[in-house]
Amino acid sequence: MDMLWSGWGDPARAQPLPEPVIGLLRDLLGVKPRATEPVPMADIPVPPSSLDAVAHQALATAVGGAEHVRTDAPTRIRHTRGKSTPDLLRIRDGDVADLPAAVVLPARHDEVLAVLRTCTEHGLAVVPFGGGTSVVGGLAPGTRGTFVALDLRRMDRLLALDPVSRTATLQPGLRTPQAEALLAEHGFTLGHFPQSYEWATLGGYAATRSSGQASAGYGRFDEMVLGLTLATPEGTLEAGRAPRSAAGPDLRQLILGSEGAFGVITSVTVRIRPVPQIRHYEGWRFASFEEGAAALRRLAQDGPRPTVLRLSDETETLIGLAHPEAIGSSPAPRTDGCTAVVGFEGTREDTAYQRDRAAALLSAHGGTSLGEEPGRRWAHGRYSAPYLRDALLDAGAFAETLETAAFWSRVPALYAAVREALTGTLTDAGTPPLVMCHISHVYENGASLYFTVVSAQGDDPVAHWARAKRAAGDAILAAGGTISHHHGVGTDHRDWYVREAGELGIQALRAVKRRLDPAGLLNPGVLLPAD
Repeated sequence: MDMLWSGWGDPARAQPLPEPVIGLLRDLLGVKPRATEPVPMADIPVPPSSLDAVAHQALATAVGGAEHVRTDAPTRIRHTRGKSTPDLLRIRDGDVADLPAAVVLPARHDEVLAVLRTCTEHGLAVVPFGGGTSVVGGLAPGTRGTFVALDLRRMDRLLALDPVSRTATLQPGLRTPQAEALLAEHGFTLGHFPQSYEWATLGGYAATRSSGQASAGYGRFDEMVLGLTLATPEGTLEAGRAPRSAAGPDLRQLILGSEGAFGVITSVTVRIRPVPQIRHYEGWRFASFEEGAAALRRLAQDGPRPTVLRLSDETETLIGLAHPEAIGSSPAPRTDGCTAVVGFEGTREDTAYQRDRAAALLSAHGGTSLGEEPGRRWAHGRYSAPYLRDALLDAGAFAETLETAAFWSRVPALYAAVREALTGTLTDAGTPPLVMCHISHVYENGASLYFTVVSAQGDDPVAHWARAKRAAGDAILAAGGTISHHHGVGTDHRDWYVREAGELGIQALRAVKRRLDPAGLLNPGVLLPAD
């Protein structure tokens, strides 16, 4: 099944907002109905493909047949940009400025190499495409020349599984539910459950350093990767032959997070774990975000560290965004202060022991147990927020997210600075915003902050958000945060990434790109600015 071209996920799961919620949006945020309906796909003016016949035939030869080189309008529209709110607003208005000339679907590593050689010969830029879930402009190349989208969906196999070492080698086009099903046949799980779980791919996770909702227990995706294969215009790069090595700098870390700018990841070897006997989630209440964050820090530093550890601030708790599927329908139980979700996975004995120890620590730091109901509700609706975002857009509201991370000592100031930047910028534009935040990934030394913003769309919502995003990016760097914890760089964060990495760091990465991609055709403008 293809994802909804003008929104998120499965169209059958889309639900409109109830009238009472629309009324609240109108009264509290000044939300007005959209002046025009989204343009139907059939009415979008799609220009003919600029791919010439010779290049088309060469690409067809590279991937084993013309049926794997698609130039029809619906396929090209579905591969235009990603799923950020500006991306959706633009495609709903019929804007296809970033339309690929063709969508190419290889099935093997050698076919990817052949495609890259062909594109180099014909001067075609290449945008690797997994699930299409980027929210930072990672699928919108900085070129107005002819480019092709390299869709990896046919590369969807489990290549090898080593139950002794607990590793699996998988192709990059596997969506996470497919990968989990393949691993479950052998009694294993990857344990990577980001909000994009149902649609994102393993290759995309590696290319963007993804982090899942169970990262406190399973780790980030880049921590799971033990080896990978990269196809480049200059040949094949293999990285990782042991769990750890002192044989020079780790090339895996150079490829992870490279966002298709250095090459195309064609396989990943990841560590896997046995499917847990127990998955238990529960809720806790704290009087304030500051108090809750202090309790999470103690768990992260002194243990026991739960598998899932999340804390919503006062606004997010009040709105009930920890349970997005319930907003406006069957309301979640309200509570003042802040709600935390704490989850444990593993054997019955281990989870019982960890729950008891964690409960003692959380209670000692001001936490009050809310029982299992908040945890169950969160687990049931953990992938629902993008559908809620679509419903808000349909109702005329603007909803978007951004995230960052910092050391624990900097988290309070970072939280305040980003909230102030978003609130001040959007209010100055005449729109009172709703700004919510949660901590969803914790480490011994720091944590992430994930902000959600809801406001009226205004006359030019894309420009409206761009101003707020610039202010937030500046505030993040000034407060000592990173410009992205798990969404990646893309084109949206590129200028702030340049500032964060520094001139010499960017020059070093450009040197790598020049060696692996001399013609500069791989995802141009993404991650790195043009030379």
